[in-house]
Parts: sequence; C-alpha cells; structure tokens
Amino acid sequence: MRSSRLLALLLILQRRGHATAAQLATELEVSVRTLYRDVAALLAAGVPVWTEPGPQGGIRLMEGWRTRLDGLTADEASALFLSGAPQAVTDLGLATVAVSARAKVDATLPAELRGRAGRIRERFLLDAPGWFSRPEPLKALPAAAEAVWATRRLEFRYGEPPGSRRVDPLGLVLKAGTWYLVARHRQAIKTYRLSRIRQAEVLAETFLRPDGFELATWWAESSAAFDKSLLIYPCRVRLSPEAQRHLPRLLPHEAVHRMLAEAGPPDAEGWRTVELQMESEEVAADQLTGLGAGVVVLDPPALRQRLFTVGTRMAALNAP
Repeated sequence: MRSSRLLALLLILQRRGHATAAQLATELEVSVRTLYRDVAALLAAGVPVWTEPGPQGGIRLMEGWRTRLDGLTADEASALFLSGAPQAVTDLGLATVAVSARAKVDATLPAELRGRAGRIRERFLLDAPGWFSRPEPLKALPAAAEAVWATRRLEFRYGEPPGSRRVDPLGLVLKAGTWYLVARHRQAIKTYRLSRIRQAEVLAETFLRPDGFELATWWAESSAAFDKSLLIYPCRVRLSPEAQRHLPRLLPHEAVHRMLAEAGPPDAEGWRTVELQMESEEVAADQLTGLGAGVVVLDPPALRQRLFTVGTRMAALNAP
C-alpha cells in the first residue's frame, strides 16, 4: 500500500541522507514518476524533503531532521513484522509489545501517514485460521521460538510413541492456524508440528545456519513436494463444467490446477476428460462424491463401483 511505501521512502532517506530518484524508484519497485509523487506526498505531510537538480543532485531530507522510530526495541520490531498475523503475535506472547510498537510508530509519523495507518487498521484484518478449527496445544511454542531467535539447539520428544530429537531450529511457520517448526536433524531439514512436540528444552549449545537457507523458499518447495508425494492414486474421469469449477475446492492440492490445464478438449456440452492423481481409492471416492451428477468415473472400475454404491444408497435414503 502507498502509506507503507511512503514510510519506507522516509526511512531510506533518513538512513542514507541522499539518493537519486532512479535509485529510490528501483529500491521501492516503482516508476520515477511515482517516486516524485511520493516525495510530493511527504512534503504535503510535513516532512522536510527536497530535490536537487544536476549530476550531483537527488532527493534528501533536511540535515538534522529525523523520525523518532529509533526507540523501537527488538521485541517491538519483531511484533511489527508480525502485525499482519494477529494469531502469531498472540501465540508468541508479543501482544503487549505489539501495542507498544504501534504506539511508538503512530507517535512519530506525520499526521497524514498516521491517519492512513489508522484507517488501514480500522478496515482490514487478516484472520488466517479456517472456520470451525480448534486451537491446538502449543506448550512447546515458547521454547521453540526462543531457540529460533537465539540460534540455539532444541531438544524435545516427538511423535507416537514419542522419541527424542535434538535439532537446529531454523524457523517457525504458521500455516492456516497450525504452527510448524522447521529444523535440521542429522543434516536433513524437516518439518515438525508444534502441537506434537513434548517436553521441549532450549540447550545452551548454538549452531550455524545453513548457507543460503531462506525459510519462505524452503517452505514453498517442501510444501509442493509433500503435496505431490500424497497423490499416488491415478484415475480418469469426465467432469461437467460445474464440476470442473468445484474440483479445486474438493481436492485441496495445488496440482489439481495443472491436472485441469492438461485435460482434453471439452465436448459440445463442456464436459472434459481429466487424468487425476489422488491420495487413495477411499479418499478419491469421498472427494468425487461431492461433485454429484457432474462426474463420471471412466477408470479404474473399482472406483466407479464405489461411487455407484454410494449413489445408490443416497438415492434410496433420500427417495421422495
């Protein structure tokens, strides 16, 4: 949003003191024309910023003028980075410092930017967990978070039956309301569900993070690989236009979009033959049943028989 970009521009100028319009536009990923409009907005908001023409010119703040954002503590800065995910702030015990951080930012922003920030908080909220989901026990989260922040090894018991693990914790991920720990165990990077971790203890021993490791990139690649590993049951079906629209909702895998894209051409009524990869025959039957009269199983015969059995029973139970 523009208010966030204006604040970023202000902090860049405060840090550097001087930069060309082209340099600032590249860093903020906007055009030079947009950059000059942002400079004008800062001026209108009361920020003493001006432009200087010529080869040695550029954009600078008035010498000696600074915002007062330097007073943020490390915890407050962390809470601000997480402020778009209120559940994460609460689970990590940062709710109080988040309020403090926002108060400091509000107090230091020019009136115009402060007003925009307030309107954003009034009008937008990110609520990540799905409906009807129950909060999981998170007794291990404080220890895991401490170990991640401090780059210290973590020891815990995990699984059924529980076994001991000593890991290098690399990051925490909040996915659809569920917390996961990404950690290195015996040179392999793995994912652990926080609610299944027991008796977690932060050790005094520290570790070196893997060179080039980026949590977001690793998580995306790992999620895609896990998603693909589940889909081991092939089947061939014909889907109506309506069923094609509903399939991604019933088959919660990213790969379903690729399957639909690779499907054969539609017939005169819009039906298409689709080669699907699903988790198992039982799961496939449950998911395809949700498509009602919009699906015809061509292969394998056992899956077609399952849908026939389910449909027959439903028809008998719901007869007029």
